[in-house]
Amino acid sequence: MARNYKREYRLFQSKPKDIIERVKRNRNRAKAEREGRVRKGDNKDVHHNGSKTRVLHRSVNRGMNSRNSSSTQGDRNARG
Repeated sequence: MARNYKREYRLFQSKPKDIIERVKRNRNRAKAEREGRVRKGDNKDVHHNGSKTRVLHRSVNRGMNSRNSSSTQGDRNARG
């Protein structure tokens, strides 16, 4: 079955709180790009820790939560 993007947006991304958080993340990424800390396609993520941000490799940033939880190795590999 194909992914229903309209449904995902309606259920998980369209709430006012989610929109505000996404705007903050986008602003922080754009600021890091202007400062030269990241570029499009460099496989880096801007890690957000409260009001502080830092640049991490994509696989490190996306694997942070899975290292401390009881998720399986397959889940960690699927997250990229």
